Amino acid sequence: MKSLTLLWKVVTRECATRCCISATFNGCEKLFHREVERDIAVVERRIEREGISFLTISLSNFGKDFERSLDRGYVDRDLFQGFAFTGGLPRLFGGFLDLVFDRQCGRLLDDPSIDSIQCIRQISLMNAKIELDCTPKRVKSALRGYIQCEQELRVSDKSITSSMKRDFSRLSSMLYRELFLRLDRKIFAGELVPKHGPGATADKLTGNGKFYQSTWPKRLDRVFPSWDYLVPGPRFSEDLDRIEFLDPGMEIPARVITVPKTLKTPRIIAIEPTAMQYAQQGVREAIYEEVEDDFLLRSFIGFMDQSPNQILAQKGSLTGNLATLDLSEASDRVSNQLVLELTREHRLSTEALQACRSRKADVPGFGVQRLAKFASMGSALCFPIEAMVFLTIVLLGIEENLNRPLSRRDLHDLVGKVRIFGDDIIVPVDTVRSVVGQLEAFGFRVNRSKSFWTGKFRESCGKEYYSGHDVSIVKVRQLLPTQRKDVSELEATVAFRNHMYFSGYWATARYLDELLERILRFYPVIHPTSPLLGRHSFLPYQAEKLDPHLHSPLVRGYVVKGRPPRDLLDGPGALLKWFLKRGDLPFADRDHLERSGRPQAVDIKLRYGSPY
Repeated sequence: MKSLTLLWKVVTRECATRCCISATFNGCEKLFHREVERDIAVVERRIEREGISFLTISLSNFGKDFERSLDRGYVDRDLFQGFAFTGGLPRLFGGFLDLVFDRQCGRLLDDPSIDSIQCIRQISLMNAKIELDCTPKRVKSALRGYIQCEQELRVSDKSITSSMKRDFSRLSSMLYRELFLRLDRKIFAGELVPKHGPGATADKLTGNGKFYQSTWPKRLDRVFPSWDYLVPGPRFSEDLDRIEFLDPGMEIPARVITVPKTLKTPRIIAIEPTAMQYAQQGVREAIYEEVEDDFLLRSFIGFMDQSPNQILAQKGSLTGNLATLDLSEASDRVSNQLVLELTREHRLSTEALQACRSRKADVPGFGVQRLAKFASMGSALCFPIEAMVFLTIVLLGIEENLNRPLSRRDLHDLVGKVRIFGDDIIVPVDTVRSVVGQLEAFGFRVNRSKSFWTGKFRESCGKEYYSGHDVSIVKVRQLLPTQRKDVSELEATVAFRNHMYFSGYWATARYLDELLERILRFYPVIHPTSPLLGRHSFLPYQAEKLDPHLHSPLVRGYVVKGRPPRDLLDGPGALLKWFLKRGDLPFADRDHLERSGRPQAVDIKLRYGSPY
């Protein structure tokens, strides 16, 4: 905690310097810095009393309330709870706030300081998402919320009227009819190619061990026949004798776990069984391909590239014509009943999505629960299906605003005005109220503290803008390292340092350079594409020697190494792995049949490497 506090102080003092340079103070720079030092003293006292939660939770709440104030255009007393006021503004960070709001009435200035907006966000939100374990009480509360969400989802399903379902089906047919027709053909022709990933599964199979899975759900076998998906060819059909075909009641449930997100609450994900994840990957890949081949769909939905959302958010902050919406518990509130409506005209697509969906989940402390949601975060199909559902409901809201059904021409006119990436939604401002109303009617919760449409502040896909200016910040993800064994902390700190350098926080970058140089004996200047741990710089690298074979420059530095665990694979499983390989290039790891999966531990090795 002490190292995080010291880092925060360095960043805050640099922010003060930046604001003094960018603003006109009429000789009051020393007074401004004295105010900042008082702010630092207040924060230090509160950290002593409240611990790290003040840095990670209380200050982040301050930052969120600041964003709400930008959106409203004024500071109100219902915000900044727990912080004293002087006049119309909080006393903490008063020097920065005076460059954005009027101290007397709390109104947003006509020409607020962009640097001050960015700096307030940086010093208040910098530690908001540091990956630390929550207290057991908060973890239990999050799991209880997961169960409560299921109960609310069942109530919501009953409140959806038949007319709402008809409208949803009509619009989803207009959007996705061709996609699901092509998906039906691929399923019928057996052209879906499944794959295994490197992650954990509910049945705890190892990386290569997944190619010798011993169970297969019967309902999955009807759409993805075992003789076509579990063995490399007809010659190996006798290998199916080892497979146990599971009735629905005997299926392995998804395993719910928590992973670090913020100190306030953990992220809840569900680890899918091997068989389900294997089939889900094949369906997901087909959906991604079909969306990319359809001009209209790829204009509305993004799966791999966040930049279109970010560009539209910047445009919305400048013109005020586009709103950014964010949903709470988005994936956990996508009802399976809505997904059935999404595909109701396409039998094979319906069967495929339902067959590879886990119907039950094992929730710690609550036992095995039957799921009303389509899929929890962790399913390979969670992300694409939720985006398709959200797009349909958003367009229903736009229909309501227009008071008439949308035509294909209307959809083309909305290109560049509507965009979905996960639960990050962009819509025209004049449709916000009807869109929010439709989302909430279908059981979703709009996170109003992270949704913006009235002011000049917009946020989407990790980028924030005010009046067209990028006011995004750099966040600390791990504790600062103290020794070379802290590999994940070293990686995260080096990445944080390099992001701060390119964001113009050069004093902070120097401070972190000194910290890292004490731990790493070799810490060279490198380009962002180099595999070495090193500092990025606008200055050139200094070559230490030439590669004896390639005659290219080399520098000495550390590289992160992690060796996959030993996991032998041969026979039909090895042949199946080759048939499932994507692309014409050979496997990246030559020892992939001997070692597979995510490394159980990582280390750093000193070597000569390319600086670019």
